Amino acid sequence: MSNAVYFVGVDVGSSSVRAALVDNRGHVHKTSVREILTWKPKYNFYEQSSENIWNRSLEVIKDVVSGTDAANIKGIGFDATCSLVALDKNFNAIAVSDSNNNDQNVIMWMDHRAYNEANAINKTNHTVLKYVGGKVSLEMQMPKLLWLKNNLSEKWSQYGHFFDLPDFLTWKATGSMSRSLCSLVCKWNYECSARNKQGWNLDFLHEIGLNDLADDNYFKIGNKVLMPGEYCGGLTNDVACIVGLKTGTPVATSIIDAHAGGLGMIGARAQGIDSDKSSRLCLICGSSTCHMAVNKDAVLVEGVWGPYYSAMVPNMWLNEAGQSASGILLDHIIESHPAGSALLKTKSSGEIRRHLRDILLEMAKKEGLSSIDFLTKEVHVWPDFHGNRSPLADPTMRGMMTGLTINSNEENLAVLYLATLQALSYGTRHIIDALIQAGYKPFKSLLVCGGIIKDPLFVSTQADAASLPILQPHEKDSVLVGSAILGACASQYFPNIQDAIHNMGGTADVIQPDSNTKLYHDKKYRIFLKMYQDQLEYRSIMNSQ
Repeated sequence: MSNAVYFVGVDVGSSSVRAALVDNRGHVHKTSVREILTWKPKYNFYEQSSENIWNRSLEVIKDVVSGTDAANIKGIGFDATCSLVALDKNFNAIAVSDSNNNDQNVIMWMDHRAYNEANAINKTNHTVLKYVGGKVSLEMQMPKLLWLKNNLSEKWSQYGHFFDLPDFLTWKATGSMSRSLCSLVCKWNYECSARNKQGWNLDFLHEIGLNDLADDNYFKIGNKVLMPGEYCGGLTNDVACIVGLKTGTPVATSIIDAHAGGLGMIGARAQGIDSDKSSRLCLICGSSTCHMAVNKDAVLVEGVWGPYYSAMVPNMWLNEAGQSASGILLDHIIESHPAGSALLKTKSSGEIRRHLRDILLEMAKKEGLSSIDFLTKEVHVWPDFHGNRSPLADPTMRGMMTGLTINSNEENLAVLYLATLQALSYGTRHIIDALIQAGYKPFKSLLVCGGIIKDPLFVSTQADAASLPILQPHEKDSVLVGSAILGACASQYFPNIQDAIHNMGGTADVIQPDSNTKLYHDKKYRIFLKMYQDQLEYRSIMNSQ
């Protein structure tokens, strides 16, 4: 390893911090992980600690660089969830709820407290909203900032700095107050219609009641904006000493975690699969799932975030769709079922999923079915247990199930689990339809990464439901590869991100859809769409006089 060139990728997810030592071919040589704290002070409130996250980040970086000559580690890239970090005027953590616990100074991406604020912003119909599918999401930062101002008014003047979590990490590493274009355009309603036309929209801030954020040249929210992968500063001496790296090691401008996953795998190569980036839809599958599509032209898609210029791949427009609950929904299905809660006493989540797959195979064999897919003929699920992010952009949507019985054995759980996997896959198909109807050319492949893809049934079901081949990168940690690609660019080892994507994207396995199940999934998809219409009809009935 002494003559090799390495980069460090750091990924802050919803429940843990991870780091990887990645070489210049995109191979992961070493990883480390640490759990992070989460508080749930009220229903739909999710809070974390920026200091806890940073300390865990230092630990995992130190772990992965240990034993490697620091001279061979050329750059560092950070990605993180799009959570909101609040600091006071002295850069100390400050509470984001009436708990007054200053350790709880991060409002997580999945926090849904700002429902009323999001509605108020959307009622303005401001022109900037066209870049978020017509509606700002309550998961974004402007609704959360407005919530803080409305609900903690006595504390509002004490807030000195707001960071998106990825930018907080680069500030801690370098002291640079710069912000990433990725975070700002995707989550802060920062305008960027091209490289030379970008900035905060003061009229928008004034109309939603946050014009004070413009004070001192937008000092609280950032006035220096860099592209993901641009050099944002060198590692400070203090941080370098803690982790065992050289002072001044280049640190890249950060990126949102899902976007890092897209960056890390969109260049993956597979025989017989078109390499055109605009022909690929990237699925980054964790607690939630993000669907990333890029295009050389700007495409406005109702209910889908974007188009964002250069937010993931430079000089291409990004549309970002997604599902608010995917991995956490599957966990909920298992945990809330009598058979699942019993299994959790003796088996891990991964073991349970393997056990359920075995049960499904045995059931299909007994019933003489050619595919386990056919076991869900009578069971249908609408998966929006935590609202719909895309393409309906409706956080009030609720989950639905039909075909339930009083049977609570493991076979019943297995079928319900499969029906939920299928529902999530039809959600992907729903997003694909919206993108194509708005102007995207038909996609030729899906790429997948993230925790859920450890279940091969999830992957094959996505392929079958969409009738598209899936590319599954051989390097399993695409998110960490993506953040390492940023570090490579900051170090100028590669001249640009396009070259880094090509050289570090690696290869992938191809999972082809089962053509024998296409008609079945077409029928179930029709029912999926009807369940949405049914839910609207139920609301109409209950809201009628």
